[in-house]
Amino acid sequence: MSFFTNFFQSTSGFSKSFSSDPNTQNSKTPNDQITSNSQAQKPLENVYNFKFIKLIEQTTFDLAEFKNKVILIVNTASKCGFTKQYEGLEKLHKKYYDRGLIIIGVPSADFGGQEFESNSEIVSFCKFNYGVNFLMTQKESVIGKNAHPFYKYAKDQLGLIASPKWNFHKYLINRQGKIVDYFISSTEPMSDKIIKSVEKELNN
Repeated sequence: MSFFTNFFQSTSGFSKSFSSDPNTQNSKTPNDQITSNSQAQKPLENVYNFKFIKLIEQTTFDLAEFKNKVILIVNTASKCGFTKQYEGLEKLHKKYYDRGLIIIGVPSADFGGQEFESNSEIVSFCKFNYGVNFLMTQKESVIGKNAHPFYKYAKDQLGLIASPKWNFHKYLINRQGKIVDYFISSTEPMSDKIIKSVEKELNN
């Protein structure tokens, strides 16, 4: 971990000009059913059973809402050397949303503590600095025993090598809800590699 901390950790400029709302603090994710005994006995075939909580509205949504869509899930952070990738993610969102690409940002402080404490601060930062319009969830853990169930599932499906090693790790999910590819933190959202993979899935 010291390698990543020394190499990547930096602070991106941010503004606190928006006030924090105490009503949007971190809350428990509604995924208890995912780890029930009945589901544990039968491996999940896709990602559609997983739930997240929206960052702004603080309402629950299911990945099943995006059946037949292509999904890119990214663990984000507001004070990371890769935070500028919000710009590329927003460009990717605008370019492919009408064709069926759903981008989901999952704020996390797992790597270097580079995310704000409250969800309201994250909202202000993303909107004020990057004009983020793609879907964002409340802050979650993406590694370890407290990881969100989706991230545990991704690790089980693709192995430890494909798990997030830093902020802005990306998972690509096809129209059938299968995780088909992943991209390490340094892979820019508008890179040829990601665009080629996204277009391939959108055309399937």
